[in-house]
Amino acid sequence: MNGFPRARRPVAGQVVVITGAARGIGAQLADQLSGRGARLALVGLEPDQLARVARDLPGEAAHWAADVTDSDAMRRVAEAVRARFGRVDTVVANAGVATGGLFAESDEAVWRRVIEVNLVGSAVTCRAFLPALRSSAGYYLQIASFAALTPAPLMTAYCASKSGVEAFAHSLRAEVAGDGVRVGVGYLSWTDTDMVRGADEDQQLAAMRRRLPWPANRTSPLAPAVARLAAGIERRATHVYAQRWLRSAVPVRGALPAVVGGRLAQRR
Repeated sequence: MNGFPRARRPVAGQVVVITGAARGIGAQLADQLSGRGARLALVGLEPDQLARVARDLPGEAAHWAADVTDSDAMRRVAEAVRARFGRVDTVVANAGVATGGLFAESDEAVWRRVIEVNLVGSAVTCRAFLPALRSSAGYYLQIASFAALTPAPLMTAYCASKSGVEAFAHSLRAEVAGDGVRVGVGYLSWTDTDMVRGADEDQQLAAMRRRLPWPANRTSPLAPAVARLAAGIERRATHVYAQRWLRSAVPVRGALPAVVGGRLAQRR
């Protein structure tokens, strides 16, 4: 899943923090890692749903309700996680939101919120937990998206935020390598989650997605995608591709903006 093979580091006994853990990718990843013996710290905005996820996990888990854009709240969560588990081995910055539609017609507050949660929230999460990761020579996995590899009309905020978190993680990698901390980026295409199902309810977005070439126009099942993320965490991978075909987009990513924004796309 990355260009530099690493020995697998089983997660059994490790403490893994997952933001956006109340549902979707975060909840499924918690289940996968818990089944492999990890101890889970779940963070999200829905305390009742987080409690249900934690209760249903096969292994040890605790949960905290916090907004990832709130620096003080996330620092308190990081302190509480270390107090509860004694250490932090892996942090998965997964919390994210999306909105679609024409930029000129978008609600500015909603547009900003996507940037704040996806990009600023990831940086806030990393800043809060970085001291613990330095102590454990841990691993930080930033969840990005196919949207980081190629732009898409009607998704300006989401694409900008996911391009931003990818760049953030790549920039961070060299800064923390001397402390033994590894940094990875996870890429997902359309995956069967509440977020994607909500996007399909937008007629413009649904029509745009139908016109994408295969396999970029299909919704992939959740479980196999999350299994690949879990395997990437065990490898402390630099890049993790939740759908195998995403790797093929990397060599041509430089040409994709011109194609997506070209005359054919404009006519469509």
